[in-house]
Amino acid sequence: MKASTFFIGLAAGSVAAAVTVLYSTPQSGSQLRTSVRDASSDMKFLFKDVKVKVDDLKESISHLTKEAKETVPTAIDGIKGSVDQWQQSTESNRERMEKEIAAIQTAIEELEQNFAKQQK
Repeated sequence: MKASTFFIGLAAGSVAAAVTVLYSTPQSGSQLRTSVRDASSDMKFLFKDVKVKVDDLKESISHLTKEAKETVPTAIDGIKGSVDQWQQSTESNRERMEKEIAAIQTAIEELEQNFAKQQK
C-alpha cells in the first residue's frame, strides 16, 4: 500500500467523521462552548468548596490531636489514682480474707488428721 493512498483515506475518513459529528451534535458550537464554560466554572466552584472542607477537616484533626495530647495523660493519671485508692480501701478486707482462708486451711488439715486417726 502506498503512503499517498493511506493519507488520502485518512483525510477522507477525518472529513466524514467531522461532518458526522457536526450533524449529530445536539447543540450548536456557541451553545456547546457556553455549556463547557458553565461546567468549567461549576467544577472550579466545587473544587474550591472541597478545598475549604479539606482545610476544615485538617484543622479539626489538628485540634482533636492537641486536645487528646492534653486530656489523655490527665485521664490516665486519674484512673491510676482511682485504682490506687481502691487497692488501699480493699487492703484491710484482703488481709482479713487471707487470715480467714488460712484458718479454714488449718481447720481442714486438723479434720483430716483427726479423720486419719479415727480410721486406724
